[in-house]
Amino acid sequence: MSETLNLARPPQLLLRPATAQDLPQLIAIENACFTPQEAATPAAFALRLQRIPDCFWVAQLHGQVIGLINGPVVAERYIRDELFKQLNASPATGGHQTVLGLAVHPAHRKLGIGRLLLSQLETVARTAQRETVTLTCLQDRVPFYEALGNVNEGASASVHAAQVWLNMVKPLR
Repeated sequence: MSETLNLARPPQLLLRPATAQDLPQLIAIENACFTPQEAATPAAFALRLQRIPDCFWVAQLHGQVIGLINGPVVAERYIRDELFKQLNASPATGGHQTVLGLAVHPAHRKLGIGRLLLSQLETVARTAQRETVTLTCLQDRVPFYEALGNVNEGASASVHAAQVWLNMVKPLR
């Protein structure tokens, strides 16, 4: 599999692995898309870049990062809150691909960037024989994820940011 993927639409869009040099742009996007309680911290992003570089992708347009997706691979079907603070490198094969963060800069929404980022992470997960892609989301995002083949499996045990999160799972096998 290639490290980068040039997309046909728009031709200037590039999906590539995130790097430490992207950190300021990643933090800016995260803070534009999530409340301070929900957003990943700079330290959390730095840890993710270090530990799960294979599962941290960005969308870049005209040299600017405009979107991101990231999450470790875990043994359990659902995301646990501990993953937001500590995580291990992903195993070579198997497990469940999580999505801890999917964010697209507000100026670039409604263009399919989030769908492309999810598709990229799913491709990586399928190649590594993962069982599912699993994430949590708020109620208002359920239709978006369901339209992409995810199944709402009910309320999560998460108490992250004092919100009610729902488990969304997409089988890959």
